[in-house]
Amino acid sequence: MSAAIFSQEKLLFTPKTPKHNAIPLIFAFPNEYTVGITSLGYQIVWSTLAMREDVDISRLFTDIHEPLPRSADILGFSVSWELDYVHILNLLESLSIPIFSQHRTDCHPLVFGGGPVLTANPEPFADFFDVILLGDGENLLDSFIDIYQQVRNADRKTKLITLAQTPGIYIPSLYTVEYHSNDGAIAAIQPVSSEVPPVVQKQTYRGNILSASTVVTPKAAWESIFMVEVVRSCPEMCRFCLASYLTLPFRTASLEASLIPAIERGLQVTNRLGLLGASVTQHPEFPDLLAYINQSKYNDVRLSIASVRTNTVTPELAKTLAQRDTKSLTIAVESGSEKVRRIINKKLAQADIIQAAINAKIGGLSALKLYGMVGIPGEENTDLDATVEMMLAMKKAAPGLKLTLGCSTFVPKSHTPFQWFGVNKQAEKRLQYLQKNLKPKGIDFRPESYNWSVIQALLSRGDRRLSRLLILTRNFGDSLGSYKRAFKELKGEIPDLDFYVYTDWSYEQILPWQHLQGPLPQSTLLKHLKEAMEIKDSW
Repeated sequence: MSAAIFSQEKLLFTPKTPKHNAIPLIFAFPNEYTVGITSLGYQIVWSTLAMREDVDISRLFTDIHEPLPRSADILGFSVSWELDYVHILNLLESLSIPIFSQHRTDCHPLVFGGGPVLTANPEPFADFFDVILLGDGENLLDSFIDIYQQVRNADRKTKLITLAQTPGIYIPSLYTVEYHSNDGAIAAIQPVSSEVPPVVQKQTYRGNILSASTVVTPKAAWESIFMVEVVRSCPEMCRFCLASYLTLPFRTASLEASLIPAIERGLQVTNRLGLLGASVTQHPEFPDLLAYINQSKYNDVRLSIASVRTNTVTPELAKTLAQRDTKSLTIAVESGSEKVRRIINKKLAQADIIQAAINAKIGGLSALKLYGMVGIPGEENTDLDATVEMMLAMKKAAPGLKLTLGCSTFVPKSHTPFQWFGVNKQAEKRLQYLQKNLKPKGIDFRPESYNWSVIQALLSRGDRRLSRLLILTRNFGDSLGSYKRAFKELKGEIPDLDFYVYTDWSYEQILPWQHLQGPLPQSTLLKHLKEAMEIKDSW
């Protein structure tokens, strides 16, 4: 079965033939092949390693795998979704590798992890990894392999201490965490010796050649799609947004050196094109990119675009998408309340939002999806009414356009100004209020699971004490009830659920990721938070 699925891949790079004594490396995605192969990050890391002749790489998914080495030097995981930790633990066990790094010896491979989940806050999962790569892989990945080659034959401790000298390479076991009490806040995070840097700096790639698919396959979740990264990060800097703050600065791919060559290469093997990025239409040359795709030779191309900034939804953009088999467009508005949008730094006027619906309809799209959020710090019940009024105004302005409001609960994220806030306990009721007031009016309201938001917040703000809890929930199942059951079992040994999820943390408190430096220092995040609270208090 594995061979049949892998044989359908069209590679857009040329793998090197591994030389004698190449490093045997397993690169895993902790989910099924169809999910993993759709991850652009996974594709890029795999192809980067496969183009090194000193690495002999095998891919591993939860359902299929390439032939695996009998004894791997390195086992890597690309982690895109928090709850995939269950699959990581299962895969470790299937390979006879101890789950906890402290139980591994020189005869076990080094287990490394990377990806957005671990870059944001690796601490709940830190005890499972020997090495965590923080940030962009473009430079970091080659540095990791180069340094490993130098100490390949050394003992495990020497390997880890040597790797820890490289910026962006985080070795959790080389840092001790002290707590005020078993169920209290963190008292200190210290390196175990002077050889270990006290702070690990996330690595940022600053080039203008961004990522593009290295493989196209009909077995991907987005069938036969070729993906191109148009921008990285987002210039808007909404104060809750991890995708913006964690990946700063905002970078754009060069039209001539990156985007056009990549698209030409990809459209030779498929007619499905996906433009990726948190704010694709804010690329300074986006109109030129659209004009390039609009050439008659690409008339049969099916085009998908990730979420776009609301005030860049023009009739021309909508028309291009409609002509290329896209029925809808997605915009993030967060709230219908101007006050809430100001608090989070969402620079959008109500007129922009309504105009986006009008332009989508003029251009020939049949649907518009909006992202909303409840429980944002400073939000009140009247702000929910403003969201209902905004949706009804859009419906009236663009009759016949199907409107969908997907709505999540605010979850505090590390390295953002709102990381100190807890989840609003009224959020579930607020989702129900919007449902009650929108669904009967013909608005398709799709709330994200409140229980999932609670689990997300737990993992987002978690520290190392959660590793024991995660082992328990793995056996209990991944429902919120399982987490509550595990907390009950560990009562008095770790903080309770409220501490991690609902409590507003003190600005003086040591955060679980305090020793991991993101793009902006804490002083800047506090400044942005203060600006938000001044708006809330003055409204």
